[in-house]
Parts: sequence; C-alpha cells; structure tokens
Amino acid sequence: MKEPEFRALCVDRGLSEQQTAAAVQAVRGFEQSLECHGSSFESADTGPLRDCISRLMARGENSSANLLAITRYSNMVGNYAFYIYLLGVLGGQTVVPSLRERTAELAGEATSDAVFDGIELPPLGSPQECYPESTEQVVQRLRASLQEDTCKDILAGNHHRVPVQAFDGHREVYCRAGIDGLLKYRHESLLLELEEHARSGKPWYEQRITPEVVDFVRRNPEIQSGVRVGNSIFVAKIPYSPVAYLGESDVRMKRYHQCHCPLARASILDEAPPVSSLFCYCSGGYEKLVFDVVFGRPVTVEVLESALAGDIRCRFRIEIPEGCA
Repeated sequence: MKEPEFRALCVDRGLSEQQTAAAVQAVRGFEQSLECHGSSFESADTGPLRDCISRLMARGENSSANLLAITRYSNMVGNYAFYIYLLGVLGGQTVVPSLRERTAELAGEATSDAVFDGIELPPLGSPQECYPESTEQVVQRLRASLQEDTCKDILAGNHHRVPVQAFDGHREVYCRAGIDGLLKYRHESLLLELEEHARSGKPWYEQRITPEVVDFVRRNPEIQSGVRVGNSIFVAKIPYSPVAYLGESDVRMKRYHQCHCPLARASILDEAPPVSSLFCYCSGGYEKLVFDVVFGRPVTVEVLESALAGDIRCRFRIEIPEGCA
C-alpha cells in the first residue's frame, strides 16, 4: 500500500487524523482481500472488486466512508476501472433519502411516509442491477399519490446534493456576458477539460475520454453546455460510457451506455420493463441546477428524450425565466 501518499490525499480532502487512520485501515483490509484473489489494486479487474465488496457487506463494513476510501485509493493508483465502478456504486446513495425529504416539503409528511415507508433499498455496495426494482416502486408510489406535475417537481430536485457554490463562477459569467456568453463559456471550458483528460488518460468524473469523445462533444454543443433557441436552452448529457457508446450500433446497448442513473440504468438490459422514464426528471434536476443558480431562481425543466424512454440520448429543455434572457 502506498500509505504516505494516501494519507496526504486524505488530508488534502479535509479528513481528520482519525478519519484518515480509518481510511488507511479500510484500504489495507481491502488490499488483503484482493491479495487472497491473487490480485492487487493496481492490477485487478472488477471481478475481484465485486467479490471483495460482497465480503465487506457480509461483515457489515460497507460504510460509505470505507467505500469512499477504496474509491479514492483506486483513483490514486490509476486503476480507473475500479474507480469508475465504485463511483457507480456510490453515486445514488443520497437520491432516495433526498426524494423522501423533498416529497415531505412539497406534499406533506403523511404523503412522504405513504410513498417511502416499507421500500427496502439494497445495501450500500450492491451492484447497479440490484436497484431498479426499488426505484420503480418509488416512481409508482409517487404516481399513485400525486399529480404528474408534482411528481416531476419532486424528482427534479438537487438529489445528488451538489453544492450550489460550485456554480458561482457561472453566475458571474452570466452577469457579465449574458446567457449566450455563458453557454459559449461552458462549451469552451468543457472542451478544454476534456482535451486535458484525453491527454492524461484520467477519467473525467465517471467518463473515459478519448480524442474521439472530444470531437463528438465539439460537434454537439448541447452536450453538458447548452444551445439557446428563443427562451429555451437545450441541454444533452454526455454518455455515461462515451467510448463504448460511440463504438456501439445496437440500440439497446447504446441506450445503456448513454444512461447515467445508478438506480435505473441496469433495467435497460433486463428482460422486464425498464424503470419508468418519469424518473428521468431526477436527471433533469441535475441538469437544471446550474441554471437555478445562474438565474437566481428555480427554473423549469422538461425531459425531451431519455434512455429509459427508448431514446439513444438524454436531452432536456430549460426554460429561461422572464426577464433573464
């Protein structure tokens, strides 16, 4: 284990001495499990990783802190397959608790309890294929209890708990250059980031970036940036697995490689019906958040296309509030 380097990383992430010691212990224990498989952090594929996570779960050691420590260490040593898999495992953990809170805020505690009581989520660390059943249960209970527009409003919150301060710079650009200047800035900044990740080989969030991916985004300025038409901004998501997406011709697999949702994407490959595309308003909430901050008020989002609905891209319309264009 590269303990000194990992301790420095933990300190850089703001962990206390006690938290750092616990993170080191988690990584060391996981490394020993990998060695039992004849593998290591640097060389293992995701098969041993999944087996070792199952052992953590069986021992009750599958805390978010332990899994996050293993995720950070995997990234540090350059095992990006581990890193991306673990991000997918951890990515949805805030969503259902946040949905429950937002349902209580918008529809009352009694309705929230009626929707969420009795729904059993898979234990933390479970692979993505374990989540669609409970996700669809949430959607169907919301639909049974509330009008569709209220369901959309509940789903379109900041359920990944992204700090809104992350977009203060975007608001500054908007105040200085207007909406068209902001969208140009977003696209150009994104391309610079992607080009750097294509050069370094390091993942951009959960995405592996190649020159072909950069060219794809360059040709499609809606992707993670936005194109304005009148009082609407059209935004599309970069595929979750863009390299696989660009090389795929099968529609179902292309949809799977497009979808980002850790709670629903596995359903695209199931024989059973996929999770309802209404759930894609959760993704819409993620995409509109930057514009909530930019315009200083909540904006309206509409899901136009989504992988869960059978489309090969996920595309949204953001309504520019009156007086903000």
